[in-house]
Amino acid sequence: MNASPVEIDSLNVKSMSTLKYYQLSSIAPPHAGYLDKTKARMLQLKKYHKISQEYILPVPYLCQVYHLLNLKHLENVHNLSLNGLKVGNVSQFEETTSGGSVKFKTTLDRSLNVLRMWRQPIVEAELTLHTPYTIELAIPVYRGRKITIIFNILPLGDNAHKLFIDIYSDLDVPKPILQLVFHCAACVTLVEDLPYLYKLANGDLHRRVKSRGVSNRDTMQLFKRFVDLYGSSLEQHNSLGAVELSPLSSSTLAC
Repeated sequence: MNASPVEIDSLNVKSMSTLKYYQLSSIAPPHAGYLDKTKARMLQLKKYHKISQEYILPVPYLCQVYHLLNLKHLENVHNLSLNGLKVGNVSQFEETTSGGSVKFKTTLDRSLNVLRMWRQPIVEAELTLHTPYTIELAIPVYRGRKITIIFNILPLGDNAHKLFIDIYSDLDVPKPILQLVFHCAACVTLVEDLPYLYKLANGDLHRRVKSRGVSNRDTMQLFKRFVDLYGSSLEQHNSLGAVELSPLSSSTLAC
């Protein structure tokens, strides 16, 4: 007997280790609607999957979200791994019911930048906030190919979270080579991120955002969108300390 499309999708989802371990690790699982969005997107990309990584980080969930949605961190924090990459103007910003997306120009200023092996000096990347727990970065490379990174963030309490990184690509390069390159790149960028994340945590980002609002710079539009949708919910915690987020029609943190 042939399996139905629904049964096949269910089997495919169970085979995706990120979502399986995400749910097993969760103190308070995200709303089913958010998980459904993440499952659907990861199933779309599944045949291009190259690596998965996961880390437990002793900093608040909000710090990771801020870090990933702040476009300028790509040039300010990743100066070593990205070797002089510059973030240019945001060309497009679109809102969705649970997040939004921005397209923005990235430029490789240095002729010796190793990234030129993979991409043109100037390309337009796209960052998408799918849900308050799932963020996607898509980077064009040569001959119409693409590298896509899905970040799933799982709150583990007030001062810790688990970060899942899945990298996908349709590059015409042997999979073992791509896996080695992507594993090394992900580890290097995480090492670069740690001092920045600790600085955000020590600076009490939650209080700062609440008291001062969010910058109106175009490079911060997605984080502002996150705060507009979920800002008030960040103050609500369940009995185990996990953050529960739900969309809001307005936010006391919006600027």
